[in-house]
Amino acid sequence: MRTHVSRTVSSCFAVLRQLRSIRRSVSPAVLQSLVVSLVLSRLDYGNATLADLPGNQLDRLQSVMNAAARLVCSARKYDHITPLLRDLHWLLVRDRIEFKLTVLVFRCLHGTAPPYLANELCRVSDIDARRRLSSASTSALVTPSWRHSTIGDRAFFVATPRIWNSLPSSVTASETLGIFKRRQKTHLFAASLN
Repeated sequence: MRTHVSRTVSSCFAVLRQLRSIRRSVSPAVLQSLVVSLVLSRLDYGNATLADLPGNQLDRLQSVMNAAARLVCSARKYDHITPLLRDLHWLLVRDRIEFKLTVLVFRCLHGTAPPYLANELCRVSDIDARRRLSSASTSALVTPSWRHSTIGDRAFFVATPRIWNSLPSSVTASETLGIFKRRQKTHLFAASLN
């Protein structure tokens, strides 16, 4: 994934340089819209495959988001980034990946995702030997064990149950996708930007 991250970072910074040259010609709302559509969409494209990426690779992607936030807010290079991200209501890159994966799991569990993904996930309550466990009454998923800790832990059917099971029950018990997204984003903001 190193090559993918390098290409994404370089293309995003190229777009940010172009946007910096026109920032005085457009309104702040238009600039923010351009940054979201041209930069953040590139960061989000295929980011579900970046689960459990090493921290140094995630830091490179986060540096793009930090530069984008500074551009939108007209902040200096050494200004603290957390208040800017909070004001823009942008999640950190790590949290954006988690958000996308948990939305995908929610859709799998509620029958709105492709079957090839939904068939990979199994609830604890669906296994006869585990029905009497206290975790069977929750929406917990079975987390398969994997031999290869570098690549295997990043596989969809290994990473997503681990992330899903770490969520509070108030988030996983959401009735609709809209409610789930709102609760999940609130949970991620409370955990990371405070």
